[in-house]
Amino acid sequence: MGTWDIGPFDNDTAADFAGLDEAALEEREAVIRGVLKRAAGPADFLGIYDGERAVGAAALVVAQHPDGDPACSNYGPSEPLPELPADLRTLAVDALNQVISNRSELAELWAEAANWSKWRQDTTRLRNVLDPPIPPQQEALFEV
Repeated sequence: MGTWDIGPFDNDTAADFAGLDEAALEEREAVIRGVLKRAAGPADFLGIYDGERAVGAAALVVAQHPDGDPACSNYGPSEPLPELPADLRTLAVDALNQVISNRSELAELWAEAANWSKWRQDTTRLRNVLDPPIPPQQEALFEV
């Protein structure tokens, strides 16, 4: 892997994908959507490059969410993105679910790395911004 850290754009594939600056402004949403659809689609196995691009694309969707962090300025896109439609959030969640699944080459390779848990935590954090887990209830709603 041409990977130097755990961030969404901290690998050669996602950093190259972030070169979507070369696409016309009106084409950027379609590029992001295509990457997410490819990763979220039904497949027996998600290849590493599709997984890396999907994490980068999801990070761009998260960056526009009110609770999200900005995309990486060093390796992410340098040009502003158009306002992305809300339906990309669901697609990004589906793609990230595939990325961290046991059918993902990217997850398989990270599982062999020393900082696997940090990568998994960071990727899950992206997912949770878009689809927050439901917190457990502290008190019963009804008496039994």
